[in-house]
Amino acid sequence: MAQTQMTAGQEWRRYWTLVLASSIGVSFFSFMSPALGLFMESLTREFGWSRTQISLGMSLGAIITVIGSPFAGMLIDRWGSRRLALPGLVLTAASIAAFGLSTGSVALWIGVWLIFGFISMTVKTTVWSTAVAGVFDTSRGLALGVTLSGTAAAQVIVAPLGNWLIATQGWRAAFMWLGLGWGAVALLFSLLFLYDIHDHRRAAIKNGGEAVTARDDLPGLTVARAWRNSALWRVAIATLLILAVTIAVNVHQFPILVDAGLTRADAGWIGSAVGIAGIVGKLVTGWLLDRFHARWIGGITLASTAIAFPLLIKGVSGTPVIVAAMMVSGYAAGTKIQICNYLTARYAGIRNYGTIFGFMASMIALAGAIGPLLGGIAYDMSGSYAPLLWGGAVVSLISGALIFSLGRYPDWTTNPDSTPHR
Repeated sequence: MAQTQMTAGQEWRRYWTLVLASSIGVSFFSFMSPALGLFMESLTREFGWSRTQISLGMSLGAIITVIGSPFAGMLIDRWGSRRLALPGLVLTAASIAAFGLSTGSVALWIGVWLIFGFISMTVKTTVWSTAVAGVFDTSRGLALGVTLSGTAAAQVIVAPLGNWLIATQGWRAAFMWLGLGWGAVALLFSLLFLYDIHDHRRAAIKNGGEAVTARDDLPGLTVARAWRNSALWRVAIATLLILAVTIAVNVHQFPILVDAGLTRADAGWIGSAVGIAGIVGKLVTGWLLDRFHARWIGGITLASTAIAFPLLIKGVSGTPVIVAAMMVSGYAAGTKIQICNYLTARYAGIRNYGTIFGFMASMIALAGAIGPLLGGIAYDMSGSYAPLLWGGAVVSLISGALIFSLGRYPDWTTNPDSTPHR
C-alpha cells in the first residue's frame, strides 16, 4: 500500500484535515453521554422520574447499536465513511433536538432514545476511526488518539456549556441548541474534509488512473478468522467490562461529584477539566502506542482506575483528592476506546476493519446499555454510588489483566490470513 511507505510527517501533511473532521465528528457523537447527567435534576423536578428511568432510555437506545453495529461496519467497508456520515449527521442532530419535546411520558422518552440509537450508528466512532486507520500506518496510534480526542473535547465543552444553557435557556432549549448547533459544525467540517481511502480510490478511477488500493488487497483477517481469534476476543471482553463501569461513572459523574460534596458549579468545571485530562490521555497514549507494545500501555492504563474510583465515594476524600481522582479517571477514560481501536487494527488488520470493529462497537454499545443502568440501580437501591465505584475498581484490574495477556502483533507480510481470497 502506498500509505505504508509514508513517514509519519508525510501522513500528517496529507491527511491532517481528515483527522480534524473526524475528531469533530467523534465529539458530536460522544457528547450525549456526559450531557445526560446535567439534565437529570431538571427531568426529575419536572416529571418526577427516578435516575433509573432517566438512564433506561440511553440503555435501551444502546441496545439498538449493539445489534446494528456490525452491519454498519459492513456498510463502511463497502461505501466508505463519507456516504454514511453526511446524512447521519443531519438526522442525528434532529433526533437530539427532539429530546427537548419530551413530556411526562417515559414511553416517549424511551422512544426518542431508540430512534437516536438507530440513527446515530451512522456517526458512531467506527465511522471516523475507520476513515483514519485506513490512511494512517506509521503514525496510526497518534492519529487515532487525536481523532478520539473528540470524546474528551466533548466532555470539556458540554459540562459548562450545557449547564449554562439549562440555567439560561431551560433544559428543552438546551437539547435543541446542543443537537442542532454541534451537528451543524460537524457537518460543515465533514463536507469539506471527510475523504477516506474509498473516496481516494473512487477519485483515482474517475480520473482514469489506478485505484490507490482495493479492499481485497489490504492486509488483514477475514471476518471468519477474526471471529476465531483469541486476542480479539480478549480485547472485546476487556473493552466491554471497563467501558460498562466507565460509562456508568461518566453518565452519573455530575451527581456523583455533587453527592461527594461539591457544588453544581464546581462539579461542572471539574467535569470540564476531566475532559482536558482525557485529551492529554489520548495524545500521550497515541504517542506511546506508536513506540511500545499496546499490552503494556493499555494494561496499565485500564488498571489505573482501580485507584481512582474508590476515592470518589461520598465521605472518603476531600476536594483536592476528588479532583486528583477525577484527573486519573479522565486520563484513563480518554484512552479506552482508542486502545480498542488500535488493538483491533493491529490484530485484525485493515482489510475488514470496519466490519470487525463493528463487532467491537457492539461490545462498546452493550457497555453503553449496561453502564447507565448500573449507576441508576446502584443509587436507587442503596442511596449511594459506592457499590458502583467499588465494583468499578475490581473490573479495572480484570480488564487490565486481559490486555496484559496479549501476545505479539501479527506480521502481515508473512501471515497467511492477509493473503487475499479472490
